[in-house]
Amino acid sequence: MTSPDDNNRFDWQAAENDLTDPNGPDADVVDLDAARSRRGASVTPDVDGSDLADEPAARRLVDSLAAQRSPRFTVAGLQAGKRRPIVPAWLRSRAELRHAARWTIGHLFHAGAYHLTRLPKYAGKLAWRAPRGTGRVLTGWGRWLFDLQGEHVRQSVADKGDAELYLKVSRLRDQRVRWRGFVTAAVVLGVLPALGIAYALAPAGARYATLAGLLIALGVLGRPADKPLLDTAVVVPRVQKLTSDVVVRALGNLSITGINQALSKGDRGKDWFPAPITRDGPGWRADVELPNGVTATEVIEKREKLAAGLSRPLGCVWPEGQPEVHPGRLVLWVGDQDMSKARKPVWPLLKAGSVDLFRPQPFGTDPRGRWVDLTLMFMAMVIGSIPRMGKTFALREVLLIAALDPRAEIHAYDLKGTGDLSALEQVAHRYRAGEEDEDIEYAVASMRELREELRRRAKVIRELPRDLCPENKVTPELASKKVLGLHPLVVGVDECQKWFEHPEFGKELEAISTDLVKRGPALGIIPVFATQRPDAKSLPTGISANASTRFCLKVMGQTENDMVLGTSQYKQGVRATMFAWTDKGTGYFVGEGADARITTTVNIDGPMAERIAARARTARETAGRITGHALGEQPAKARALSFHLLDDIAAVVPAGEAKVWCRTVAARLVELRPDVYTGWDGERVTVALKPFGVKVGQTWGTDPDTGKGANRGGFERATIIAAIAERNRKRDAS
Repeated sequence: MTSPDDNNRFDWQAAENDLTDPNGPDADVVDLDAARSRRGASVTPDVDGSDLADEPAARRLVDSLAAQRSPRFTVAGLQAGKRRPIVPAWLRSRAELRHAARWTIGHLFHAGAYHLTRLPKYAGKLAWRAPRGTGRVLTGWGRWLFDLQGEHVRQSVADKGDAELYLKVSRLRDQRVRWRGFVTAAVVLGVLPALGIAYALAPAGARYATLAGLLIALGVLGRPADKPLLDTAVVVPRVQKLTSDVVVRALGNLSITGINQALSKGDRGKDWFPAPITRDGPGWRADVELPNGVTATEVIEKREKLAAGLSRPLGCVWPEGQPEVHPGRLVLWVGDQDMSKARKPVWPLLKAGSVDLFRPQPFGTDPRGRWVDLTLMFMAMVIGSIPRMGKTFALREVLLIAALDPRAEIHAYDLKGTGDLSALEQVAHRYRAGEEDEDIEYAVASMRELREELRRRAKVIRELPRDLCPENKVTPELASKKVLGLHPLVVGVDECQKWFEHPEFGKELEAISTDLVKRGPALGIIPVFATQRPDAKSLPTGISANASTRFCLKVMGQTENDMVLGTSQYKQGVRATMFAWTDKGTGYFVGEGADARITTTVNIDGPMAERIAARARTARETAGRITGHALGEQPAKARALSFHLLDDIAAVVPAGEAKVWCRTVAARLVELRPDVYTGWDGERVTVALKPFGVKVGQTWGTDPDTGKGANRGGFERATIIAAIAERNRKRDAS
């Protein structure tokens, strides 16, 4: 019930009193249930709402009777519910079960070895405590023999002066002592001598075992209450149990208006938890239904303050949203240990094992210590973060995973120039470290090769029989056939912004890279780009928007976050800005068809990477897959970069020729440098000019073969001169 007029509320209690009061105005006895039914019916509006308009505001029902009833179980409601797994996750995962079993065995072995080495110490403790244990046994026997346990009862009876009761108690005590004395005499005179004779006649081993057992028993009985016999083999950290009160109190410290208003109205948060708080791996999981109007994003933004409210290290507190439920659903996971300091499971590929890039491979672990898989085939990947957060380590791990598949061809480019990817040099088909002109020229020549390889692969797949290639993409069987050349080809570029910002070749590298990202995955080419400046200039939109796999470590703002993770991820609560400086190697991973997951990569240092790469080279040598740089080869067309396309076109198109066809330019270029431009045609010239901003359109000219005028694809010479001037300006500025 409600009334729009607070000063004119209807008093139902007074009305009922009037109806039932025998001294009331009508003095009639009224059936309350019937009266209430009539009142409910009287305020039910007709279809046109006329009754509602006539009813006084103070007696108008806002919620229907059905809406006021408590919800009941329905089939629809049960169907919408989320079923919890019958078998725990760690039992359903063979890897997690193996890890749990390995940890348990290791723990038991450690505890056993720890106590085994301390046996002499424990024996000394028992021998030292045995006399005290003997004294406790004799003292206890004496108290039992003389019934000293009942002394206080007899004393209290004597103090009362009840002689008859005292005599009864005394006679009962005498009977007990007499019987216990007989038992003691039998033990001392019969049992103990018999045991002594049996001990003397027993073998030496049995005597020693009996003596040791007696010593242990007396030592245990003589143990002080505050000093245990065994030392602690494993010190388990004591952490506060996560309860609803703890979570609500921590949320109340975040200064979020909606939460504060709910708490100020007396809401203690008991209805905020749609599921019980449970143990989830090495920590606690709490599903929280935040108050109306509060989003999970508001809580995620204040992760540091939330950790302070929970009295836990920042690396233990990981709030996430569940936008698939609704924006106000928060999943709070609180670990027992700081994620950056907790012991990580051993990477399965560290010491042994090969890789099939068509299958998921372990890439990192989530806060619960579970492996997060990465499937490299049919994807393009971008990695972004601020400097010193583990971006290069993540890229190196991806390339090492690829290297462990002997079929994979590795192209590694370290534009930072520090040699962080040098471990891949012994297996890479193409490798370069640095950003000097010769390094960029090497990369351009290699990427031009890849562009040609992309076209070749498309033609091969197009011409394959349908039964061998039903989906028009590379399969594991096709990748294993050397004759087809459809093996996985992985391109890893660290600090890729150095390519795309280059004044001369930046546009061409961007065009080739974008083409690889869009068409390469289906053809077995896997591009991976890493940058510390994830913006539109450093990571072109054509690359960032088409990458299917993303890994974003700590970044500083929304723009960088969404450039790596995808548009609107920041608004949905997936914010890599929340990571702290200590969260190195930890970021949001988007891939494998799943939502963004917090993932920590494997910490593979330089020597470890060298050993893994050496193992990969051995496998490649066995399979006969060592090629390119690993054999000392260079890109076949590297020398072509000593010349520049724009300058060559300006040389073959004289100043008096204002417009020219692309097919004509191609023929002249072949004549100018046959070792460089052989095989070029008009279409190839059109594609090559696109990165320089030279527009090719229909151009009127005379066909030299027929002497007739026609429209063909061509351009104006002035645009070439303008492009050369722009290139020179950028070169001078850099």
